[in-house]
Amino acid sequence: MSRPRIAIVLFNLGGPDRPEAVGPFLRNLFSDPAILRVGPVARPLLARLIAARRTGPATQNYALLGGSSPLLGLTQEQARALEAALPELDARCFVAMRYWHPMSDEVAREVAAWKPSEVLLLPLYPHFSTTTTGSSLAAWREAAARVGLVAPVTTICCYPDDPGYVGSVAAMVRRAWDEARAAVPAGTGLRVLFSAHGLPESIVRAGDPYEMQIRACVASVIAAMDIDGLDSAVCFQSRVTPQRWLSPSTETEIERAAHDKVAVLVVPIAFVSDHSETLVELDVEYRELAEKLGVPGFYRAPVANADPAFIASLAGLVRRARDHGPGLCALRPGGICGPEHRDCPHRRAGPQREAAA
Repeated sequence: MSRPRIAIVLFNLGGPDRPEAVGPFLRNLFSDPAILRVGPVARPLLARLIAARRTGPATQNYALLGGSSPLLGLTQEQARALEAALPELDARCFVAMRYWHPMSDEVAREVAAWKPSEVLLLPLYPHFSTTTTGSSLAAWREAAARVGLVAPVTTICCYPDDPGYVGSVAAMVRRAWDEARAAVPAGTGLRVLFSAHGLPESIVRAGDPYEMQIRACVASVIAAMDIDGLDSAVCFQSRVTPQRWLSPSTETEIERAAHDKVAVLVVPIAFVSDHSETLVELDVEYRELAEKLGVPGFYRAPVANADPAFIASLAGLVRRARDHGPGLCALRPGGICGPEHRDCPHRRAGPQREAAA
């Protein structure tokens, strides 16, 4: 009996592959109506203005990484590892980036040419947001329609409290905490800062479930770490517009740690691959801030990349989603979002949405 021929599409943000691509990458990012929520007439002009203002600093950041983002290569490693973790399937993983190549149009053509018997959409954003998963899935649907890709499709929207994913994160953070605790002088406290990419508060108030899912994920990770009296906080990084963003900011929490004279272990909780916001913003900029303020120790937990436990958790998600069958797949009975989270895709689907796996 032949193995099922399944195309697994992994979605991620993308990043410039050379210095000259930084400006176009930023224009693509800020031209997305899910990111820059202004009218369609004003958006192109405003996107160009924001991108122009940020291209110089962003280019300097990418110069610290050799002139390009490592995100594509790391995501491709995850793709190959996931294929190997699914020996019972004739599975091929395709990587679709949102704002730089390979983007959905070119990847959809590749998937169509491969002629899968089924397609599974797997965002590498564990926590759903309209600005990440929602935007990527919308772009994919349009691209698939343009190339005439026809196959049963199963969509995983999020997995913030999936036991396999939470267990893989908790194990990495616990190892980092043990190492940091051993390095911090006796009598000095150690605070874990779970740092997630921020969002404007207006997007969350409109019904985006991202903040709730981040906090639920952190609570699950802390429970799995099983450290009595763990000193921890959730915070948000990477603010790029003058609006009010989710708080507290990571900078504010580093300042509080300096005031409290405790060391910090920063956990990039919203990311599963290294990129500029972990390798530069956390490792360089926030470290410099901590040292300037006199924080008695600054440590950073790794992200998953191709960690075997994380890859195993993705393989588990694939198997459970296939058991569910085509459609929008909730991996927990009843889902995780409440009625106030109007932008949750299951809430938008209403009473006709697929039953949970």
